[in-house]
Amino acid sequence: MKIPRIAAIAAAAVLTGAAAPADRTAVFAGGCFWSVEHDLESLTGVKDVVVGYAGGARRNPTYENHEGHLEAVRVTYDPAKITYGQLVDGFLHRIDPTDAGGQICDRGPSYRTAVFVASPDERAAAEAAKVRAASQLRKPVATRILPAATFWKAEAYHQDFARKNPINYNAYRIGCGRDARLKAVWAGR
Repeated sequence: MKIPRIAAIAAAAVLTGAAAPADRTAVFAGGCFWSVEHDLESLTGVKDVVVGYAGGARRNPTYENHEGHLEAVRVTYDPAKITYGQLVDGFLHRIDPTDAGGQICDRGPSYRTAVFVASPDERAAAEAAKVRAASQLRKPVATRILPAATFWKAEAYHQDFARKNPINYNAYRIGCGRDARLKAVWAGR
């Protein structure tokens, strides 16, 4: 009988007295936080995605005053189902990592892309993912790797926007041309 990987890990933890790996978090900036939230929720092992702001100096930023911050997401994930490196790979494949000026139709500093790292291991995994993406795309990757920063949760109306407002979200996504652009960037890779 084949035991699913997570069940095998849990069984080993019980038998050895070891605790199962605790959920972890990662923070990414990938342009419109609605789209990054929507796209990362589909990855196996991702338990929750919250939209917000990171990387700036202002305390308690809001959508109206988040200058200096990037639109970002905080991802809670199960490291027994997806590694940090796999999560970074998944993130990079859901954005245009070669675009230094924003993402698709969202332009400007708050829409630039970044991976916020909290440890040397995370930095090494993010750097390796960036090298893999550059090799696959045969272009330099503009996505920055930055030290972990305070993550400020965005207003309630931004959370789960695609699920709560599918008509408005899909009109934005189609109008922006996100799917066509990502298909063109990652075609055949």
